[in-house]
Amino acid sequence: MDVSSAMEKMSVRATAVGAGGGEGGAPKCLICEESCSGYQPHSWRKACMKCSCSTTDHVPGNDLEDDQRMGRLLADSPSSHLTAKVKGGGGLRMYKRNRMIVTNPVVSRKDPTFNTTTYDWAPAGLSQKLAMQYMELLPESQRPVSGTDGALERRRQLLSQLPIYDQDPMKCQSLASEEEISSMLLFVKQYKQEVLGVGEVALPGEAGGLREASIQRTAKEAKDRSDKKDAVQQQQQQQQHTSTNSSLTSVASAATNGTDDKTEYHCTGCHSEVAKENPVVYAERAGYHSALWHPQCFVCSECGQGLVDLVYFWSNQKLLCGRHYCQLEWPRCSGCDELIFCKSFLTAKDGRTWHPQHYCCWKCGQSLDSPCQH
Repeated sequence: MDVSSAMEKMSVRATAVGAGGGEGGAPKCLICEESCSGYQPHSWRKACMKCSCSTTDHVPGNDLEDDQRMGRLLADSPSSHLTAKVKGGGGLRMYKRNRMIVTNPVVSRKDPTFNTTTYDWAPAGLSQKLAMQYMELLPESQRPVSGTDGALERRRQLLSQLPIYDQDPMKCQSLASEEEISSMLLFVKQYKQEVLGVGEVALPGEAGGLREASIQRTAKEAKDRSDKKDAVQQQQQQQQHTSTNSSLTSVASAATNGTDDKTEYHCTGCHSEVAKENPVVYAERAGYHSALWHPQCFVCSECGQGLVDLVYFWSNQKLLCGRHYCQLEWPRCSGCDELIFCKSFLTAKDGRTWHPQHYCCWKCGQSLDSPCQH
């Protein structure tokens, strides 16, 4: 998206601000429960006008919207293979979210019946056995089984960890100039190319196979574009992403047979030993041969939350969720929750920041520097 088209589309955003709010079927607050009659969005805060709780606490949206947001995020990144082009979508991409259905027979004296469990998300590219091993290593409350609190928590984390207004200027209400839009577009392009990734699940020792698959994907994408120069650049980037302390000889050997010759593996998160028969999470940005995590240890280093759908941002040798990576690079407004790209903004003694127009009382809109009855 270029700056001019972003400005044009943002000019009509105000007409849709209140869409989906109000009474009659609007999602109620998970915090206030029955005391909130239904989500009614504030004109610029990411919160409900009925109860003042955040949008995340109401979990609005649906699977289609979730997959569209994730598709946009992963497009033009090394993880774009997890997306597919939308037919007639003008280049838009949709997240190929991997769902898993597990069917187990129920033993009884009568005719056999089956118990079916559906997971709203599961790691891609695994056998069902290995995927189930992965799920069983997660706390039960974090397993995204359809219709459970775990599935609800996954959606809340999608909204919180990967807010759409951290990647799409059309979803921002605070960008006021072409310069600010340009800054945001450049920032998003940069983190997609250099920081964003999606964890891969495998058994300890299978990093070489993952690395080889990644190199093949890169080569195929370059071939599809018939751009030799771009192919060379992508190969160079691939080598940087997977660089380790191992010698080139040992890395090549590992890539050949899909395994390495280590006898012990330790989790990068908790540093304890990893059982060879249990699945672990690898992060391409961290280097396939230098880091792996227990499934329950693949978390944001700032908030400690499990990284939703294994989407991570790798910065300064740390795993981060999208929210915390972005606000470490740019200040975030405490009023509207959007990143601040303008040159002039307010900073409080406690470090919180605001757009100048958002430094105001929730109720009356008066500046926080002036006493008010609220």
